[in-house]
Amino acid sequence: MTAKLFSELGLSPEVLKAVEKMGFEKAAPIQAEAIPVLMSGRDVVGQSQTGSGKTAAFAIPAIEKTDPNLRAVQVLILCPTRELAVQVSEEVHKLSIFKRGINALPIYGGQSYERQFFGLKQGAQIVIGTPGRVMDHMRRGTLRLDTIKMVILDEADVMLNMGFREDIETILKDAPKERQTVFFSATIPRPIRELIEKYSRDPQNVRVEQKAMTVPTVEQVYYEVDRRYKIELLTRLIDIHDLKLGIIFCNTKRMVDDLVDHLEAQGYMADRLHGDMTQAQRDRVMNKFRKSGLEFLVATDIAARGIDVDNVQVVFNYDLPYDAEDYVHRIGRTGRVGRSGRAITFVSGREVFQIRNIERFTNVRIQRGKIPTADEVHEVRANVFLEKLRALLTSGEYQKQDRLIERLLEEGFASTDIASALIHLLQNGEGTAAAKPAPKTEEYERPPREERPSFRDRSADRGPQRDDRRPSFDSRRDERPRRFEDRPPRDDRSSFREPVRRAPEKAAPWRAEPARVPKTVIPPPGYKPEVPKKAIAPAVIAPPPEAAKTFSDEEILASVKSPGVTPPVAAKPVGKPKVSRRTPDTQTRLWIGVGEEHGVTPIDVVNSIAGETGLPGKVVGKVDVRERHLFVDVAAEHANSIIAKLNRAQIKGHKVKVKVA
Repeated sequence: MTAKLFSELGLSPEVLKAVEKMGFEKAAPIQAEAIPVLMSGRDVVGQSQTGSGKTAAFAIPAIEKTDPNLRAVQVLILCPTRELAVQVSEEVHKLSIFKRGINALPIYGGQSYERQFFGLKQGAQIVIGTPGRVMDHMRRGTLRLDTIKMVILDEADVMLNMGFREDIETILKDAPKERQTVFFSATIPRPIRELIEKYSRDPQNVRVEQKAMTVPTVEQVYYEVDRRYKIELLTRLIDIHDLKLGIIFCNTKRMVDDLVDHLEAQGYMADRLHGDMTQAQRDRVMNKFRKSGLEFLVATDIAARGIDVDNVQVVFNYDLPYDAEDYVHRIGRTGRVGRSGRAITFVSGREVFQIRNIERFTNVRIQRGKIPTADEVHEVRANVFLEKLRALLTSGEYQKQDRLIERLLEEGFASTDIASALIHLLQNGEGTAAAKPAPKTEEYERPPREERPSFRDRSADRGPQRDDRRPSFDSRRDERPRRFEDRPPRDDRSSFREPVRRAPEKAAPWRAEPARVPKTVIPPPGYKPEVPKKAIAPAVIAPPPEAAKTFSDEEILASVKSPGVTPPVAAKPVGKPKVSRRTPDTQTRLWIGVGEEHGVTPIDVVNSIAGETGLPGKVVGKVDVRERHLFVDVAAEHANSIIAKLNRAQIKGHKVKVKVA
C-alpha cells in the first residue's frame, strides 16, 4: 500500500492546518484508504487494529461534511465506553480547531445531564456518545436525529460484546434512511456482518492486511510461569527493563485490587481502573496516568477501552485474555502511531496452547522469554545506581562533606570502606524497588496505608478469597446462624445469645489475638432454635501471601516444564446446570435479586458478569430487568461459575443473590 500525504487527500486548508499542528504529514494506511471513500459519500466498513489511526480516518470526513451554519446534530459517533468517547471527542476538537462554527459534544453516563442539555441546546453538530446515554436523550426528546447525515460505529465488535445490539439497532432505525453509515472495528464477526447487511447501502470494505492485524512496532514475548510466582516475575521484569510507564491487564476486578495492593506494598506507584469505580474516580486516575503521576495502571478489559496515553512503554497481560480479539485490543495500548512498545504475557500450564491460537489469529510469532535470575536483576540495579552516581560526580551538583570524611579518616577508617558503607546505605534506602515510598492513592478513597489493616488481617476479615498463591478451597461461607433471631414473646423473653462459633486456632495461625472462650448461656424454657435445612461446613482459611515475599530462581524455574509441554489433561466433568424451560438448551436463565428499584440496567449486569468472571460479554444473552429483580440468560457451560462469582459481588453497590430461575 503506497503511503500518501494528507495534502493528497483533497482536504480543506483548515483541516490540513490542524493535522500539521498535530505533527502528522503522512496518512496511515487506513486513513489513506478510508478518507477518500468517506468524502465521496459511500458507506464504509473499516477494519484495522487498535492504534492504527482509525479515529482520524472517520473524524476528518465527519468534520469536512459538517455544515457550520446548521445548528443541529449532523454526525453521531457511537463508542462502547466513556473513556473512548472522551478520547474521540478530544481528537475531533483537535482536528476542527480551525473550523469556525463546528462544535463537538461528548455524552456518556456518569456526566452531568445539565452540561449535556446545555451543549445540545447550543447546537452541537457532532455528538460522540455511548449507546445507553444516547438512547436516554432520545427518550427525553433532547436529542433528535432528523438532521443526521452520518452515523459512525467505532469499535463495533466491543459494543456488541457488551450487549448494546438492541440500542444500536434502535438508533439506526430512528436515523434518516439516506444517512451515511460507517462501521469501524478491529474484527468483523458474524453479528456485525448482519448489522452491516441490514443497515448499510452497498458499503465498501477498507482493511489493512492480515499480517498487520497487531501493531508491528510492538515487541511481543511470553513467559511460562506458575501462577504463584507471577508477582515475583512481574517485579523482576520491571526492574531489569527499567520500565516507568505501563499498563497491566487482569481478567477480574478482584485480581486488579489484589495486584495493586501487592505493587504498592513493594514501592511501585500503581493504581487501578475497573467497573466498580465511579466516573469521577476513573477520570482522576486517568489524568494522573496521562501526566506520568503513576508508573503502572492495573485495569480490566472493559474499563481500559479507549485508553490513549502517549509513550506507554509496556503492556503486561498478567492474566491471559480469553479471546484473541481482546489480545489485539490490549497490546494496541502501546506502540501507537509508529512508536515502539513491548507486550509481555504470562502463561501457565495449558494456557501455552492459547498462545498458539493467538499467533494463528494475528499471524505473528510470539517469542518465548527466558525468566531473568535474581542475580541478573541485582546486576541491572547496580548498573543503574552506578550511572546515577557517575552522573552526579560529573555534574558536581552535590554538597561537599569534607569535614565528616576527615573525621572518619582520622578514626582510622579507609577511604574505600567509607565509600562502600555510604553506597550500602544508599542502596538500602533508595537503590532498590522495595524501599521506594508507597504513594497515597486518593482517587480510590482509601485510608492512608498506616491506618489500613495488613494483608493478613484484611484477608482474615474478608474470609476466603481467590488468589493465585493460595490452594483451592470451597469459598462458600458458613451458612449456620451465629445468633438466635427468632425470640419468644416479650413477656417471657430474657437476654441471651448463642455462643459464637469460631474456627480452631490452628486454622488461622497468623492471628495474634487469642480465641475468645464463649460464655455458657441458658435459653428460656420452651425455646427451640431454628436449624437450617442445609448446613455447610465452614471453609478452611488459607494464610495469605506475603506482600513483598521473593522466590528463588530454582523455585520459579522448577514450576515450568521446558522445553516440551505436557498435553492438557481433560477437565473433570461438571454437572450440567438446571436449564429453564424458557431458554434454549445452550443457555441457562438466572434470577438476580436486584432490579429497577436499585437503578440497575442491562449493561450493568453485563459489565458485572464480565468484570467478576473475566468471561467475554458474548456469554450473556437476554437481560430482563423487573422492578425488584431481573432475569438474565447466560451460556449454560459457564452458569455455575457465574453464580458462584456473582453471589460474592455487588451490582450498583447492592449485594446480590443469584440462582437458577
